[in-house]
Amino acid sequence: MTDLAKYTSLRVGGPAKKIVQVSNEAEIIAAIEQAGDSPVLILGGGTNLLVSDRGFDGTVIRISNNSVKSEVDACSGATLTIGAGEDWDIFVQATIDRGFAGLETLSGIPGTVGAAPIQNIGAYGHEVSEFITRVRTYDRQEKAIKTFTNAECQFTYRNSYFKSHPGRYIVLDVQFQIRIGEMSDPITYLELAKKLGVEPGDKASVKETRAAVLELRASKGMLLSHDDHDSWSAGSFFTNPIISQQQADELPNAAPKWPLLDGRVKISAAWLIENSGTHKGDQVGGARISTKHVLALTNSGSATASDIAELAKRARNQVKEVFGITLEAEVNLVGIEL
Repeated sequence: MTDLAKYTSLRVGGPAKKIVQVSNEAEIIAAIEQAGDSPVLILGGGTNLLVSDRGFDGTVIRISNNSVKSEVDACSGATLTIGAGEDWDIFVQATIDRGFAGLETLSGIPGTVGAAPIQNIGAYGHEVSEFITRVRTYDRQEKAIKTFTNAECQFTYRNSYFKSHPGRYIVLDVQFQIRIGEMSDPITYLELAKKLGVEPGDKASVKETRAAVLELRASKGMLLSHDDHDSWSAGSFFTNPIISQQQADELPNAAPKWPLLDGRVKISAAWLIENSGTHKGDQVGGARISTKHVLALTNSGSATASDIAELAKRARNQVKEVFGITLEAEVNLVGIEL
């Protein structure tokens, strides 16, 4: 059996009972059907996973289908249908190279296109749900292909209908609607605006915006590098919590707060962690809080999944003790509970 550490960005994880490599829709469905009712783990880039040291007692399906279909209209923009196995950042770069705009603030996010709608990935003021028109899936329960419109995906912050029904729907491809253009949408994220040298609400060139986003992500250890153990992570380990206005009012004024349309408030998980006693560089065994950003839990070279889980528990428990807020993992936990 092969250890899943070989396939994950955290480089931890025990053996899989069975690993199947698939490269087209027919192979994906065949692998799922052959698995029957046994557990199935879909593995794309392996960048949002923490797999236990015990491994996975089921079938791991590695998807690498990279099918691309496009329809371009000078007025309405581009409709792109992308296979689930396509590397997300390569796709983003390709849209910019072809003269499209919209996805540039989502540059540098690791993973595959198929994982994007499940997590509703987002960064620097935008979420992928803004650009998705439909998602085609294989429904393991009904044993049939099911297509979801954007509304049916039930996208919310770092969540979707697929994430709420784990294991049932396997993404086959995703359709995007993006516009033709050389300029970004208005830059609303203050940190990115400062990096670009523009005022919030101004626009910048798509190419300059992508370059700025990549630089910001690299400075936070959020770009994977084979030679930099400080980037051996699964990206942001926790999501920014969404709390009531009353809870937000009880936090110090220094805490970054983003009011939402439903009356609740989103709070910076990084601020909560840093101000509850966890620090960059803190370690448990071979697991370490990145020296660049507290939301990145990294493998310093010798970590086990248990080390990383224990480090996550400590950070979460300290936030709970100091602020009364329970952080939720953004990383997909396989065989591990916090």
